[in-house]
Amino acid sequence: MSKTSLDAALPLLEAYDHHCEDQNGKGRCWWIKLLDVKEGKDQVFFSLPMILTNAFYYLITLVSVMFAGHLGQLELAGATLGNSWCTVTGIAFMTGLSGALETLCGQGFGAKLYRTLGIHLQASCIISFLCSIIISIIWLYTEPLLIFLRQDPQISKAAALYLKYLIPGIFAFGFLQNILRFLQTQSVVMPLILLSGIPLCIHIGTAYALVHKTDLGFRGASLAVSISFWISTLVLVIYVIYSKKFKHTWEGFSSESLRHIPINLKLALSSAAMVCLEYWAFELLVLIAGMMPNAELTTSVIAMCVNTEDIAYMCTSGLSATVSTRVSNELGAGNPDKAKQAMAMTLKLSVLLALLFVLALAIGHDIWAGFFTDDLSIIKAFASMTPFLAISIAFDAFQVVFTGVTRGCGWQNLAVIVNVATFFCVGMPMATLLGFKFKLYSKGLWIGLICGLSCQTCTLLLITLRAKWTRMDLSEPEENGYSPTLSKPEDQSSSWYRWAS
Repeated sequence: MSKTSLDAALPLLEAYDHHCEDQNGKGRCWWIKLLDVKEGKDQVFFSLPMILTNAFYYLITLVSVMFAGHLGQLELAGATLGNSWCTVTGIAFMTGLSGALETLCGQGFGAKLYRTLGIHLQASCIISFLCSIIISIIWLYTEPLLIFLRQDPQISKAAALYLKYLIPGIFAFGFLQNILRFLQTQSVVMPLILLSGIPLCIHIGTAYALVHKTDLGFRGASLAVSISFWISTLVLVIYVIYSKKFKHTWEGFSSESLRHIPINLKLALSSAAMVCLEYWAFELLVLIAGMMPNAELTTSVIAMCVNTEDIAYMCTSGLSATVSTRVSNELGAGNPDKAKQAMAMTLKLSVLLALLFVLALAIGHDIWAGFFTDDLSIIKAFASMTPFLAISIAFDAFQVVFTGVTRGCGWQNLAVIVNVATFFCVGMPMATLLGFKFKLYSKGLWIGLICGLSCQTCTLLLITLRAKWTRMDLSEPEENGYSPTLSKPEDQSSSWYRWAS
């Protein structure tokens, strides 16, 4: 692939000229000032494949829970609890680890240091492999850990069995997320729809066969997830190795990647903490709900709200991936102004998406609740939560854009501090106070969450406005390899975000 063809494949780095003159040759169209149509169109076509890809991989785990649920109530409870434990201790962490590549590969691609993308991918895969070993050990002790967290012993035993056969899958999932970030930062997203849809279709047949046609039964549901994650990973590996699109960004395996583990690890751990802290805050709400007087009703309502928020987040995360890629590419190319303009466009799209979700929730909240339960008391309680849920979805739509900017700029360390302070020093204490002390119960818990989300969103907005947007110190390729640094070795932390004077 020639350098020219590579440059032609950069839709998010094109220098658009959006001046629209009137008949007298003066001024700009008012709607151009409000909405950059070309930029918005490109971002939408980038976001939609990412949303579908995330949904397909999410459905792999959900389909297995459904197959397990048809075996009995205990199996359904065990698979649901096991899947939740898998998400908060494994899936969220591995997804967060891959966030380092959004910074390193994104800015490297924008700077046209194409070879470095493959090097960073290998370094991140090594980190993911080592972390998967640690997660696997934790999963082997799932049963005593869940019992310690006051979960039912029988359900905990079933969840532990479910997770035992998910252990091979967490290794594949780590590699999978890294390859996805590698492709995302090069704006290669359309093929991902097919490359993620095929494993999902295979998974449905695999799960059915293992659960109903073999002696594995319940164990076959989680084993099918592991098999499908490995199929997904191998499909992407084959695509990267044999596609000519990656001739310059993937040059094969190299021991040089070992030298880049430290810089990847610093960003990866911060990125993982960013994601996990938010996941844990939502899961903690469900646990707190179980301690309330009417625990069954409160837990059901909060769980429905969390699931609804998760679905909304899955859609808005496509915008987060878009702005992260857009910002990192432009910063790498030395265009901070274009990066800011791209973020402004993404914020406008997030407003539109949030309005659509809020409108759908306002009109069809009873219908939506009916998918979860036939209990009228739970449906009525969920309806009373709808206004608060709409507010949290709106704040979430904004904050995913700002977190995408932090990943694109390399400000992960600062975002971790923000998440700890807003969710666990503001949100959770407020939720506990309002829920128990003021007896607002489920409403109090969700209002506390809104306090945390609003503080997080406002703080990240302030950082985004006040920080000086600069790319990381990406050295030119040397004769014997690539030697990246965050900036001056003596002041690495301040190089990630410099406050404007």
